[in-house]
Amino acid sequence: MKKTILTFLTRTGMVLALVSMIVSCKKDSNNQSKTQPTDVSKTTEARAVTWQLLWSDEFNGTGVDGSKWNLDNGNPNVNNEKEYYQSANATVTGGNLVITAKNQSVGGQPFTSAKLNSSGKFSVTYGRIEARIKLPAFQGSWPAFWMLGNNIGTVGWPSCGEIDIMEQVNTNNTILGTMHWNGGSGHVQYGSSTSATATDYHVYAVEWDNSSIRWYVDNTLYVTGNIAGNINNTGAFQLPFYIILNLAVGGDLPGQTINTGALPASMLVDYVRVYKASTTSAPPIGQTITLKGFNNQYVSGENGTQAMNCNRPTASAWEQFLVVDAGGGKVALKSMGKYVSSENGTQAITCNRASFGAWETFTWGTNADGTITLQGSNGKFVSSENGTQPMTCTRATASGWEAFKVNQ
Repeated sequence: MKKTILTFLTRTGMVLALVSMIVSCKKDSNNQSKTQPTDVSKTTEARAVTWQLLWSDEFNGTGVDGSKWNLDNGNPNVNNEKEYYQSANATVTGGNLVITAKNQSVGGQPFTSAKLNSSGKFSVTYGRIEARIKLPAFQGSWPAFWMLGNNIGTVGWPSCGEIDIMEQVNTNNTILGTMHWNGGSGHVQYGSSTSATATDYHVYAVEWDNSSIRWYVDNTLYVTGNIAGNINNTGAFQLPFYIILNLAVGGDLPGQTINTGALPASMLVDYVRVYKASTTSAPPIGQTITLKGFNNQYVSGENGTQAMNCNRPTASAWEQFLVVDAGGGKVALKSMGKYVSSENGTQAITCNRASFGAWETFTWGTNADGTITLQGSNGKFVSSENGTQPMTCTRATASGWEAFKVNQ
């Protein structure tokens, strides 16, 4: 949120980002540019990592959860933005956080909007940070899903570091992913862009460890930033960061031409989820497995003819599942040529999909006793229902009925 559009060069499959213009809340004419090579080309292929859900907000309530979020008040006085942030512009309805920009004069600003942050309530160092978002895309809009270093109050920006998971401006379909930091002589930045229909829902994510930050849209990697060994003074990215969601109106990046006729306009956030990489074993990608529930019966795909059950005393073809890497650290399960679907938790799970989408992907978790859990894209866990009824994907937490033995 503290810069202008980057100039991007693509050479021989390597994406290099050069800083062309730098605009920040602490503008510095002596900023120096940095270049960093990506080390992974665009791919949705095997990146098998075991991710464990650490924190989330599914926005299923009736208002913003104050235990997870702070709501800003006022104009941030950066980037020449024209909005006044107020809590009234952030609502929760229909399973979404709704941030609405309005043509409304408050506090000397011509527009109002909302900005949420998790400072003091949740922060994280490393992991997969993702959100499913639908953007408004009007002239003058500047929505963002981003992070700042916890120590901004003591070291200031840009020394605290900034990770912009998603930014988009105006009516275009260019999605920006950028990192900002103090390169030693002031603000530098690195990033790239990809294309996605902004007014559709997409999952925007970074996967971050002590060696790199990787940006994804719908599990497609489009840029990687190298932070290994404090390269280019990137040590800020080895410390905790908190999460921010906001919809700015006007500013240095989108410009000052505002389509007031498009207002009110809203940014919809289906969920925000943070995963930590597990130190336990990764899912057996490419292997065919059986799953045995807490009742010591096997999970059956039922050949796709009815809802799945966990009630088979022995395992035959319908009780065998191929583990497929679905990207983003998630897996899909395939039996007899069909994929298991969570049905998004709205009905009993099935095994009847010819291909996999979001509802057919699962986060594979490993328990201390060697059993595994499967968490659907709705954030809920698959349950064997102890074999007494068709299996579901509706459990908020995992206990015995949500644990499965593999190949036993």
